[in-house]
This record gives sequence, structure tokens and C-alpha cells, in this order.
Amino acid sequence: MNKKFTPVCCDGISPLRKIAAIHDLSCFGRCALTVIMPALSAMGNQVVPVPTCLLSSHTGGFDDLYFRDLSDSIEEIADHFDRLELKFDAIYTGFLGSAGQIAHVKDFISEFANERTLVFVDPVMGDDGRLYSTYTNELMLGMKELCRHADIITPNLTEACFLTDTEYRSTHGMSEEELKGFARELCDKLEKTGAKRIVITGLAMGEDKLSVCGKDTGTGEFIFYSFDRVMKNYPGTGDLFACVLLGSLIRGDRFETAIKLSSDFTRRVMRYSARFDTPAREGVAFEAFLGDIASPSPRP
Repeated sequence: MNKKFTPVCCDGISPLRKIAAIHDLSCFGRCALTVIMPALSAMGNQVVPVPTCLLSSHTGGFDDLYFRDLSDSIEEIADHFDRLELKFDAIYTGFLGSAGQIAHVKDFISEFANERTLVFVDPVMGDDGRLYSTYTNELMLGMKELCRHADIITPNLTEACFLTDTEYRSTHGMSEEELKGFARELCDKLEKTGAKRIVITGLAMGEDKLSVCGKDTGTGEFIFYSFDRVMKNYPGTGDLFACVLLGSLIRGDRFETAIKLSSDFTRRVMRYSARFDTPAREGVAFEAFLGDIASPSPRP
């Protein structure tokens, strides 16, 4: 049975929801918290950041950057939140910098989630069939364990394969029916993690199409959505997709609606960024489009 996440006040406008976002903070280059905070705020949420690490920029295309692991800070932030007796409507986790952070995140979920809290895990691990260089085997096993605490997980194709011990296969040459079959097979395997909803991104079909699939394990609903591919790669687009998906679900949108909204919004800002030749390492220029996903303002 799916949780209900949208308490509504008497005039029909949902009150602000409080979301803890446990992610890295990269000062330059749109990704992680610098994407998540404005997007989820525009969708009518109070975003409470819990930084896992601090970087002067993200790692895609930049050299000699500043990096600081904030593992100890997570625990101290959580201690203060505990004294404040905070609870969250959603807890959203993304990139984790070390295996030790898995335990911190699990403790955070245990302390600050209640029966109505949506636990949303984006298992940021790798791409193109390879794990990121920061990923150790211990961290990968920890991410598998963290997914067991999630209501929804959003791996890309690479991450879905690693989480299920499935040999990575490029999907470029698959027909639509073959791709649907492979995607459904991965969703069925990921269901064993215990997640109630599963979304897999980055399913390429030929050179000009991308697909996203989703499965609601409670109802058995399987969703497969394809769209034209933007022929440019930008860091942070996975973060943008995931946070818009979360924002849509937590305000009460249907699962299929949330998948299509997050896919279409991400593609729209990518097309805009590519049109004006935005440097890839700066991420997508999404700021002008926040009104497209904004929730209505409550009346006084």
C-alpha cells in the first residue's frame, strides 16, 4: 500500500512540505544541492540541506578542485535536528562520498522518518557501465543496503545493473519491445530491494531516443515513456530529473504523471541549454523554467 504524502488545508492548497536533502554541495556547476534546492522550493517545499561533502565545483570537466568530506558534520547536524524534534515529509538521498556515510544516512532515516515520510534514494554510483572512481566495493554494497530502506529508487541503467548483479548491456541496438522487456526484467529484480516504486533512467534506444521506465510494486503498474534525445550531455540532469519526480509525487501527482513531468522538464531545459551553447560543465540553464513546475501560492 502506497503512503499518502499530501495533507491538504481547508482551501485546497497543500501546505509546505519539509524535505531533507542529503546530497553533496558543489559550489560551481549546476548539480546536486544547487539544482535540488531551487527546483523543490519552486514546487512548494521547504528544502533542508544536509551536505555530504563540499566541492568548489563538480568533478565533470574541472581539475584541481577543492573537496572536503562532511561525514562528521552529518552526525552533528542530525543531533541538532533531534533537539529541534524535526520530522520530514520526505528524506531524499543522492551522492555519498564514502562507505561510512551509509550508516549516517540510515541513522538519519531511522531518527527523522515517520509512517508518512517518503524515503527517496537516488543511488548515484556510475554511468556508461562503469562505477565512478570514488566508488569502492564496500560503498556499492552499502548502497544496496540503503535501497532496502527506500520507498522509491531512481537508478540509471548502469546503477540498476550493479544493484541487481546484472551484466551491463548497452541498449542502443535494441528494438522498443526488446528494451521494454529488459527494462521490465531490471524492475522485477530491483523489486527485491524492497522499494515500493522503481524508476530507471538513461535507457537509450538507437541514437535519437531515450526512455524512462517505472514500476509500482504495489499495483504492478509498469510505465515506459520515450522521448527525443538531446544530443548533448550535462552534469546534474539526473539530479534535476529526480528532484522534479520527488516534488511531483509528494504533492500527490500520479506515478505516470510524475515520470512524464520530470522527463519532459529535464529535456526542455536541456534543449534550451544546447540551443544557446551553454558549456556542458556548467550544467543545464534551468532557472528560467522554474515557473513551469511551480506549485500555486497559498492564499493568505
